[in-house]
Parts: sequence; structure tokens; C-alpha cells
Amino acid sequence: MKRSVTRGLALVGVSAVAIAGAAGLVAQENSTQKLVPPQAVAIQDDGYADLVEAVLPAVVNVRVTGHTEPVQMHGRGMPFGDRDLQDFFERFFGQPMPDPNEENARPRPNPRQQVRGEGSGFFVDAEGHVVTNAHVVGQADEIEVVMQDGDVLPAKLVGIDAKTDLALLKIERGEPVPFVEWADSDAVRVGSRVVAVGNPFGLGGTVTSGIISATGRELGAGPYDDFLQIDASINRGNSGGPTFNLDGKVVGVNSMIFSPSGGSVGIGFAISANLAKEVIADLMDDGRIERGWLGVSIQPLDEDLAQAFGRDTTDGVVVANVLPDSPAEAAGLEAGDVILAIDGHTMGKVRDVTRQVAMLEPGHEAEVKVLRDGSETVLTVKIGDMPGDEQQVASADQDADTPRLGISLAALDAAQREQRGLDHGVVVAGVEPGSPAAEKGLEPGDVLLEVNGETVSAPEQVVAAVEKSHEEGRKSVVLLVQHDDARRFVAVPTATS
Repeated sequence: MKRSVTRGLALVGVSAVAIAGAAGLVAQENSTQKLVPPQAVAIQDDGYADLVEAVLPAVVNVRVTGHTEPVQMHGRGMPFGDRDLQDFFERFFGQPMPDPNEENARPRPNPRQQVRGEGSGFFVDAEGHVVTNAHVVGQADEIEVVMQDGDVLPAKLVGIDAKTDLALLKIERGEPVPFVEWADSDAVRVGSRVVAVGNPFGLGGTVTSGIISATGRELGAGPYDDFLQIDASINRGNSGGPTFNLDGKVVGVNSMIFSPSGGSVGIGFAISANLAKEVIADLMDDGRIERGWLGVSIQPLDEDLAQAFGRDTTDGVVVANVLPDSPAEAAGLEAGDVILAIDGHTMGKVRDVTRQVAMLEPGHEAEVKVLRDGSETVLTVKIGDMPGDEQQVASADQDADTPRLGISLAALDAAQREQRGLDHGVVVAGVEPGSPAAEKGLEPGDVLLEVNGETVSAPEQVVAAVEKSHEEGRKSVVLLVQHDDARRFVAVPTATS
């Protein structure tokens, strides 16, 4: 049985690399052997050198190639007019940059541009699975992994979870690769020392050290926020890299920084290892994430509400609304109920409920303890499959002859259907820049009602219809699209490259 998951997301790219056991890091023939010894290693006069030497081979650079949407450029001018930034780029790249105030600069169209980016990652098994951030590889056409020994290998995107900003890659090297283990991030203490190694600004193998500044940070990045705050210096390009404890185990996956300037000011955030390892295990299983769904809107139980409900504590979560046709409605949950526990786990805060439910397997019958009218009662809820999880149409790792529209789709849940006045349809969750769908004006939030005259209610139906159209030799599919309150037919070519 597969387990579901939860949590985090990203702002500005960051990353880290590691400290490890004193023993050297050597690829193991038996992938069940542990790469880094579990015992803590004392910091000697030479600092973290032994630890870094041990784990460094398991940390990689992630290079991506993608495309931007068409933009307007002005002559040879810089995309910024800051002389200091121009000087910086001239020093960094070793070549003169054009004058942003050039007199003869004039607008000219610039078609879809190829762009490159870099991040960090790390091996989690001997078979070549690499953990990184979703925002590093989410829009990539091509992905490469650069190992510490200089080998550059193509990588396949196994799966991605934007809600936690995590992604899983896979390389084929023909031999076992060095890897590292997950730590128990719940055991992390504020003040514990950590080491980060990554690829800031393309400078691979960069090592920084610091401490855990805080745990359990909620930053509003997503419904499953669970960040460790660290003060080890991390910058752009560190995204997706590991933060290690002194046992050489990964306590977090670096995802974002807080910075007024864009550079490190000692406030970085890493997705907790306990969240990350659940997500990665799910992605490794079949490349997608399944999350449980209750079908309620919830809010914190503040002091005023607690007093009104006759409670002397603010532990608990208030049900603000129950969605029609949801598992919660079927089980009899009502607005105004206070959720106290799920399957025996105390629910003190909103995030406790979102994480616990998301971790439950769809179909699981959960016991939900609620406070209603001053009395406690237990309801049995058959957990549903969370609607709205995206299904990519023709993802980057599909065969070259697979038809591609360049959109990602999500199902319409009952509340969305009611709000839009629809009894069927599929939501466009994302549009790939420069794709056939983008060129025809499709936008996120549009609803596909029909494909080639057939009504659709699930992403799989759209995928099947596109593939059928391609097999029949058609060069495009005809979509009936609703944008706000207006409907139109759009013929979208099916790309295969």
C-alpha cells in the first residue's frame, strides 16, 4: 500500500550541502548498505573537513534547459538599468556587458528564447535517484546532473510535487552511485549545527555551516508548510540541495531564502526531512502523489471561539464549511464542529489537520473526534482522493511521437462546479510557455468542456482524446473552452517534439 504525503514550497532558490561521518563516501555494491556511518562525528581542529569529504560525492549540480515566453528586448540594452549590477556581471562572466543607456536602443521582437538554469540535488539511493526542488526542474525541457567527479549525465524527471516544492530525478550511470540518508527532522533542536553544500551562482561544491535557527516554520508557501530555518549561507543555485546534521544525514531540502537584496542574509528555509522523505517515497513508487481529502474549510480555534464553545484551551480546529458531495458531508460533519483528533492523533492547529488528512490513503476510514454542542462524538469518514492534483499532458519525458498540447490539467471538484454553474469540465492548471496551447491563447483557469465534440470531466479523458486524435492522423484537436463566462472553440495543434 502506498502512503500519501504533505507540506512545503519555494520562493527564491537556495540549497545546501553537508557534513558527514569520518569514513569516506564510497559507492556500495549493496544498495542496502549505509553510505554514511550513523555515529556523530566530533568537530576537530580542521573543522568540518572529514564530514564534507564523506558526503560531498553524493551532492550534485542540476542543470536545466527550458524556454521563456516571447518578450520585447530593446537594442542591446541590459534587462536592468543598474550600473552596479552591470559591473557585477562584467566581473562575474568576464566579458563586457552592453550599456543599458545606449542611445540607439530600439524595440525588436524576440521569439521564444532558450534559457538555462542551475540548482542542486543529492542522491538518495545507489540506483541514481536524485532529490531536488520542483521550482528547479518544473519548466525544464532538458535536465542534466553534474557529479562531483565532473561526469555530466542526462536525467529523467520521475515525478514532481509543486505543493511541497519537491521533485525526483533519475540518472543511469551503469554502476552504483554514492548516496546519503534521511535524518529524523522531528528530533532536530534549535541551535544544532548543520552544514550546507551546493551550487550557489554556479559555484559547485560550495560549503557553508551554521545552526538551526527555528523549526516548524509556516511561511504561507503552501498548505503543507514545514520548514527548518537555518543561518548557513545559501543563495540562488543552492535550491534542492541538502542540509546535513553532524551524523551526515539529511535534515532538510533547501528551498527558499528571505532576503531584501536577493543575497543571503542568514535566513534560509529547508523543507523538513520527514516531510520530504514521504513525498519522495511516493514519487519513487509511481511518479505521482496521492493525498487524502476530507472536503472541509477549516480555521483556527482562537480564544474567543474557544470561550464560545465552552473550551478552556485553543487546541482544536473549527470546521468553517463542509463542501457538497464531499467525504465530510457523507460522514455527517457540520460547520461549527471542532476537530479534536483524527485516528487518535491530537489536532491542535490547522496544519495538523491538513497534514494528517493528506497523509491518509484515499479509501481509508478515519475516526474523527469532534466537539459539537458541548459534547464529544466520533465520526467515521471515508477519506477521498484530493481533487485538483495536476496531471501533465505530454510531460517532458514522454516519447518523441507522443502528442503534446503543453497544458497541465486538474479535475473540477463539486464546489468549483457549483460556483461556475457546470456539471462537467476540466480546469487548465498550467500552460507551458511557447506551447501550442499558449500560442492559441489558453490560460490557467480556463475550463475545457469538450474535446473533439466529446464532453470531458477528468484529466484522463482529455489525455485519451488527444491521443486518439493523434492516432487518427489529425493535426489538431478542437476544444470547447470556457473563459470566465464566455465560451469559444479553439483548434490546438498537437506537437510531438
